[in-house]
Amino acid sequence: MGFPDWRKNRNSDPESSDSSVNERLVNGYGARQNGFGQSLYGFLQRFMSGKRLDGGSRTEEEEKVYSWLYTIARTHRDLVFEYVRSTERGLSFHEAERRLKENGPNVPAEHSFPSWWQLLWNAAFHPFNLILIVLSAVAYITSDNPNGCIMLAMVFISVSLRFYQEHSSSKAAMKLSEFVRCPIKVQRCAGRVVQTELIVQVDQRDVVPGDIIVFEPGDLFPGDVRLLTTKHLVVSQSSLTGESGVTEKTADVREDQSTPLLDLKNICFMGTNVVSGSGTGLVVSTGPKTYMSTMFSNVGKHKPRDDFGRGIRNISFLLIGFMLVIVTVIVLTCFLTSHDLTESFLFGVSVACALTPQMLPIIVNTCLAKGALAMARERCIVKGLTAIRDMGSMDILCIDKTGTLTMDSAIIVSHLDSWGSSNEKVLKFVFLNAYFKTEQKYPLDAAILAHVYTNGYRFQPSKWKKIDEIPFDFTRRRVSVIVEAETDVEDNREEFIDRYVITKGALEEVVNICSLLEHIDGGEIRHLTSDDLQRVFNKAEELSNEGLRVIGVAMKKLKHRRGSIMSDEAVESDLVFLGLVAFYDPPKDSAKQALWQLAEKGVKAKVLTGDSLSLAIKVCKEVGIRTEQVITGPELELLDQESFHDTVKRATVLARLTPTQKLRVVQSLQTVGNHVVGFLGDGINDSLALDAAHVGISVDSGAPVAKDFADIILLEKDLNVLVAGVEQGRFTFANTMKYIKISVIANLGGVLAILIGTLFLKSEPLTPKQLLVQNFLYNLGQIAIPWDKTEPDSVRKPQRWSEKGLPIFILWNSPVTTLCDLSTLLFLWFYYHAYRSDDLQFFRAAFFVEGLLMQILIIHLIRTEKIPFIQEVASWQVLCSTATISAIGIAIPYTPVGKVLEFAPLPLSYFGFLVLLFLGYFTVGQIVKRVYIRVYRRWL
Repeated sequence: MGFPDWRKNRNSDPESSDSSVNERLVNGYGARQNGFGQSLYGFLQRFMSGKRLDGGSRTEEEEKVYSWLYTIARTHRDLVFEYVRSTERGLSFHEAERRLKENGPNVPAEHSFPSWWQLLWNAAFHPFNLILIVLSAVAYITSDNPNGCIMLAMVFISVSLRFYQEHSSSKAAMKLSEFVRCPIKVQRCAGRVVQTELIVQVDQRDVVPGDIIVFEPGDLFPGDVRLLTTKHLVVSQSSLTGESGVTEKTADVREDQSTPLLDLKNICFMGTNVVSGSGTGLVVSTGPKTYMSTMFSNVGKHKPRDDFGRGIRNISFLLIGFMLVIVTVIVLTCFLTSHDLTESFLFGVSVACALTPQMLPIIVNTCLAKGALAMARERCIVKGLTAIRDMGSMDILCIDKTGTLTMDSAIIVSHLDSWGSSNEKVLKFVFLNAYFKTEQKYPLDAAILAHVYTNGYRFQPSKWKKIDEIPFDFTRRRVSVIVEAETDVEDNREEFIDRYVITKGALEEVVNICSLLEHIDGGEIRHLTSDDLQRVFNKAEELSNEGLRVIGVAMKKLKHRRGSIMSDEAVESDLVFLGLVAFYDPPKDSAKQALWQLAEKGVKAKVLTGDSLSLAIKVCKEVGIRTEQVITGPELELLDQESFHDTVKRATVLARLTPTQKLRVVQSLQTVGNHVVGFLGDGINDSLALDAAHVGISVDSGAPVAKDFADIILLEKDLNVLVAGVEQGRFTFANTMKYIKISVIANLGGVLAILIGTLFLKSEPLTPKQLLVQNFLYNLGQIAIPWDKTEPDSVRKPQRWSEKGLPIFILWNSPVTTLCDLSTLLFLWFYYHAYRSDDLQFFRAAFFVEGLLMQILIIHLIRTEKIPFIQEVASWQVLCSTATISAIGIAIPYTPVGKVLEFAPLPLSYFGFLVLLFLGYFTVGQIVKRVYIRVYRRWL
């Protein structure tokens, strides 16, 4: 079924608009062509287009859902049946079957996920991969099989890794519809003449709008439901809000527009469940038109752009364009001088290979895999390798409060009498209640027992005997135990037995059954006055504002006649109010230190929670998060877009947020604030934000859906693990960028020298096989870069891909490399007169060794902003790999391999020139480096 446009009437009076609303609904539902199919087609079109309103706004589909539910909530119950074309008896089996065919299965929006071959095509269709595929094909055509095999192997590794990651992500999104499937009791009517109402059980997928459902404790709501009848109904909405508490619902109310959507008393939402009570409800929305479905409909569609991947793609296009120009000039030059098209073309392909950073996929993935292993040692599982790199760029971390900043457990902070003074008697009786309570043990009971045992109180529960218990329920919101003291039962001849009823629970519920108060002076029992009540509630409010959870404690002495039976109502009446007990979920000892370390590294923390604002503020103050700028979800709803983005930017604590609001906060930080955002959450309600964040982080104990959408899973709820992850991400990013800059500068500088040499000599400075061997050795020398050390400055602040940074870096540093290569050409020309055809073997051997050593030395110059080998030395892995490759390169002209490559041995005088050349290169390169750092305030 489609949604009428209610936005124009949202502020109108519901009584005066009922008839016009009804008319529009009937026409909207019955007269529209293709009905649900048309609306679903439009929904999928918007889904595929990926268009969305700005961060602070609701989408068109969300706006329709909000308007529809508010209209239903404001309308009289009897008129709602007309809105969904149903009756008080329910739908007939035939009508329900027809609607099921029309609307489709009742599941969250079933998106069209890409097939495996589409994912494989997307993984392979990348400029860098296309370069290698084309070059490998040309290599095979020109009988250069070894080089072709190497390039295809690199393509295979790169495509396989990307395909695996994207396929895993797609499978996670498909699991959304699984967590709400369950059998539902539905009222249907049967009979042609005399219709009979039947209660039947159907699968959740078969529920349709207009069905009347019957629910009991433990049932899930199969759609958005307008309540018809209720009896002490209490519902858990934690799947939508993230709050562990419950909310009361009732059918006997008509809401207004000012009530927040999730606080509507007469509406229950798909995916929420009944905690206690029972009732009936009319299903008004199913499938993709429910609040939960529109909430999750954005999953996978608004993942932030990958600046690093986009940068790599742009560099690839730049290299392609540069390659086409250079290779064309070189091929034409060689052909005009040698008139051998095949040889000229082969040399052009070799130059293209030399210009391509062939080790890029292996180096990048090796850096990421190394980071994943390091994080695994910190008890952190990485699902998506690129998340490690994003961790290094992250500058804002959005975190939930419970279990992340806090212990996710309760401790007693105070036990106070009615005047706010600490009172051991209050603690004694609340302890006896918790000790003898047997049904439905809660964390608060464990907190009470732990406080008594660890603080040395001796209340001697062995001297008491439990007689009975009135268990907790969500209507009374209290629990009572009846106990006897051993001294009271020693004389079995007594007609009356002294027993005590001890009650604890929600303060207002406990106070409602109290009529007496124990006075602060002398323990005198007197009547509970209105002034006493005001004082108690003021104290409770004061404690609540400090972020504490407060319960009330009461008791009374029963004069019980042997053999008589007292009702629960009689037992829980005219009690003596004793006082208050305040609990607190304390922050973790490690949280403050971890947040301080993150702040030192340039990562700001924002708390996004569904809990109350006062509790969030108290926790944040204790762990060092500033609380000058705070806001709640309902307040965010009232802001326009500009105010929304400005508030999100400034606020550090955002409480009472719905899942959709968490999503919008994350998107606002990404799009308007231009931040790299991480989100740490573990509930179903966090799935939207986890999916949208650059880095989604969950915990091993989190909900399955949350773990599916997370990029990183923590085996411990400890922020210190994230500190280690941020450091590792920055190490990975630094080494990856180090390789890219080194490789592009070395390749570009060398190819420019070859181009100039070709034009100058009218012949190739190196033959194709010589150039390919040089390129192969250089690539081997770079393979140890993932194990290189990084300087402290490179991990002190978030690292991000800069669109302009890499081209500027190349323009500053490539000319230095080209200048040294040209100096070698001039030296060989004028000193050795190696410009005749019979000297080409010597010339090419000298140029081969110089080019290889130059590329190796570039690694050491570029990898640090300090003076290489003096102020900063590379890791032993890099030293070993570069030294080995340098030795091999120098030795080749003197070996049989050199003869195969048509090299001549080099005189010692040439190596003296190389020493001077490289000293000059390091000097000029270091000067350029210092000037660059002074201008741009950074190096890598």
